[in-house]
Amino acid sequence: MSADEILMDTEERMDQAVQHLAGELSGLRSGRASPALVDKLQVPAYGVDTPLSQLAQIGCPEPRQILIKPYDPSIIKDIEKAIQASDLGLNPSSDGKVLRLNLPALSEERRKQLAKVVKDNGEKANISVRNVRRDANKHADGEQKDKALTEDECERLKKEIQDLTKAHEAKITDIVDKKIADLREV
Repeated sequence: MSADEILMDTEERMDQAVQHLAGELSGLRSGRASPALVDKLQVPAYGVDTPLSQLAQIGCPEPRQILIKPYDPSIIKDIEKAIQASDLGLNPSSDGKVLRLNLPALSEERRKQLAKVVKDNGEKANISVRNVRRDANKHADGEQKDKALTEDECERLKKEIQDLTKAHEAKITDIVDKKIADLREV
């Protein structure tokens, strides 16, 4: 594997760790309503579990309300049951055509719990990025041992890997800080 291939692979894997964190945190409830809160919710419809986003249009007409309009109104009861069975702690109200989810304000204790979850997820993403760095450095050392890279090239590659690591850790910190600030909004 050449130095460029090692760098490309490293950056791709680090980007995946950051994207995974962003996806995890998008579904975490903050002070405002977000379609991401329910769009991956699995609904048993038509005999199979299907993500809610494939069964309904999801929107936020108000800051603390999620509106779910099923493409097929006959599955509204299935969606309602799936929301009630989930760990979201929300009770949908239905008019037969649409479901409304009113999100209560978060208590201070719940905000602190969610902030801790956000920090834990951020630390897991940082660990993931550091593991990718370790693997890339091992590849660089292996290429140097196989005489595919000179000692100087290997050191330059390790420096570039470290720069990538710092950049991705900064992205993770930024994502975590924004989510915690979002949780603190009333």
